[in-house]
Amino acid sequence: MSDQVTIYHNPRCGKSRDTLKLIEDRGLAPTVVEYLKHPPSAAELTRILGLLGKRPVEIVRRKEAAEAGIDPAALDDTALIAALVANPIAIERPIVVKGGKAVLGRPPENVLTIL
Repeated sequence: MSDQVTIYHNPRCGKSRDTLKLIEDRGLAPTVVEYLKHPPSAAELTRILGLLGKRPVEIVRRKEAAEAGIDPAALDDTALIAALVANPIAIERPIVVKGGKAVLGRPPENVLTIL
């Protein structure tokens, strides 16, 4: 497993910026994926969910999903992953991956568990 740190980042989000700063303040140079510009594929999002130990419904931003017309309760996991890939704004942020682990940076201090 790689020790590279990757952050799925939205630079307009304060929590995402705080999480990136927390990582950098520890002397790490993460790979920054602006997931709104470069959304993960369904396979990549499925992999990330596995690392998080979460189902797709657990990483949905409710307001953004509603605005995109996504009803998580009406979709199975495969359909919800497809909807999130098509509407990445509805994916909770930031997500930090290191090696075989991933964590949501809400609050930012959560990432300390994998750094």
